[in-house]
Amino acid sequence: MNVNERNDHKADPNHDPDYRLTPDHKPNPDSNPDPITGEQGARPVGTGVGAASAGAVGTAVGVIVGGPIGGAVGAVVGSVAGGLLGKSVAETLDPTVEDEYWRHNYGTRPYVEPDYSYEDYSPAYRVGYEGYSTYSKQGLSYQEAEPHLRQRYEQHGTHRLGWDKAKHASQDAWHRREHSVSNDGTALR
Repeated sequence: MNVNERNDHKADPNHDPDYRLTPDHKPNPDSNPDPITGEQGARPVGTGVGAASAGAVGTAVGVIVGGPIGGAVGAVVGSVAGGLLGKSVAETLDPTVEDEYWRHNYGTRPYVEPDYSYEDYSPAYRVGYEGYSTYSKQGLSYQEAEPHLRQRYEQHGTHRLGWDKAKHASQDAWHRREHSVSNDGTALR
């Protein structure tokens, strides 16, 4: 490695070799760095969804128990706890890994039709693997969660694939997640 290459890819202050800076010294988006700590593997969406959901519940419970002051305290406590839980849930699912897997393997699946590309199936896969992370924790099977998954799929834009074709990809992604989780609930890598 020459001097310029070393300077173009500097590690973060924690000396994590997997955390790289681009030549203009911005974090490499592939490392998914935490915006505050720089730690790789941030899950801002999961953290935010967890914080918002639990914050709303904390506010409602706090108002019931302690009035307006209880509502404020409940919102803070709920948001922190929910954010941590949301981050934890999000960390068990790496959408980049899932997307990469399906991008390379979708063509081998029996339901894939030659007139459709990965981009046509991708939203259905995402609904399936994200749905597993959400609904399996509520004790739902794919069949029980399918109406919710269909609603999510149909609400997020127009798709070349109707649900009648997309559901097979969604179910496939759900089952991949289901089989990649060990008995103690932690993701296998």
